[in-house]
Amino acid sequence: MSKLTLDDVRTGGKRVLVRVDFNVPMKDGQITDDARIVASLPTLGRLVAEGARTVLMSHLGRPKGGPDAKYTLEPVARRLAQLLDRDIHFVDDCVGSLALEAGESLQDGQILLLENLRFHSEEEANDPGFSRQLAQLGNLYVNDAFGTAHRAHASTVGVTRYFQQAVAGPLLEKELTYLQAALLGANRPFTVVLGGAKISGKIDVIRNLLGKVDRILVGGGMIYTFYKAQGTPVGESLVEADRREMAEETLRAAAEAGVELVLPLDSVVSTAADGSEPSRPTEGPDIPDGMMGVDIGPRTLRLFREKLADSRTVVWNGPVGIFEIPAFAAGTREIALAMAEATRRGATTIVGGGDSVAAIHRLGLTERDFSHVSTGGGAFLEFLEGKDLPGVAALTERA
Repeated sequence: MSKLTLDDVRTGGKRVLVRVDFNVPMKDGQITDDARIVASLPTLGRLVAEGARTVLMSHLGRPKGGPDAKYTLEPVARRLAQLLDRDIHFVDDCVGSLALEAGESLQDGQILLLENLRFHSEEEANDPGFSRQLAQLGNLYVNDAFGTAHRAHASTVGVTRYFQQAVAGPLLEKELTYLQAALLGANRPFTVVLGGAKISGKIDVIRNLLGKVDRILVGGGMIYTFYKAQGTPVGESLVEADRREMAEETLRAAAEAGVELVLPLDSVVSTAADGSEPSRPTEGPDIPDGMMGVDIGPRTLRLFREKLADSRTVVWNGPVGIFEIPAFAAGTREIALAMAEATRRGATTIVGGGDSVAAIHRLGLTERDFSHVSTGGGAFLEFLEGKDLPGVAALTERA
């Protein structure tokens, strides 16, 4: 790490302002997946043990125009209290006199969770005044939220300007360590599995990975833009017509770089993307008129398994079919299971992206089935694209 980490500072007796990622899925006021909260527990347990006075800040969802009870972090405070088996103080604002008083009243080892940062529009605007108000809540700043490290917001970038030391937390450090090791010193063969709906969302990833990986297995809706570029019939499948030239250039660039860009041999097709109509596999890559591709087919699954079987490093981002529909989830399920098998064989396996992580949880797999499951979606993708992450760049450099 070129940045200071929690190992480089003392936290006992200090008010430590920690940016966490508690942007968890909610339904009717109940948390439906607490994985991001659980991921923060080692960091919080350490701060408690060291006697820090911990002030936590996070966003939740996309509230518009101010406070909205639908997006309150109060249920997160309750769940965190259960997981840590200790009281969690909560205040219904993240700046102002109430937040200041709550922070100043903390004793060693106590934790305060502030209300949703995005109840203030100044958060996403990276407003200097709002950043200064946040900074008043702590003596030391810790960013432990990889999932928001790609955002130049007040709580990730602006606030750091008001601290002598702004350091990476253990969760952020772990994320960067795994991803840097994978991209810079991967054991080979190095295979990347890319899914998702649109080629435009993954083209920068593919271009950055050329020269770093041995093969890229392509699934999801972006398959059909590649097919279109090759003159393969795609029926009613999702196609970005204005990206055909981009797809052609990518295929050429992969060939020139000596990287296998592996497209599916067949698809599962249907007349309805919602699963209301029957589906069947095609005999080859051609999609019949009136049908649309909804998943990779059985021949492709066998091919992808073969490619994954000898891989020493595997990075996966994006489902390879419409996994939310049970009838179209087989491809994504088999990719996840093949990666879990690779983990057991000793390969380094990294899963990132909200849909991919949701898929493994839906399958009953856990973080233990993979070397690393990233807490980041957009941040994970931008790291693979080779971009600097503002929330990391803003941290204090190691001397």
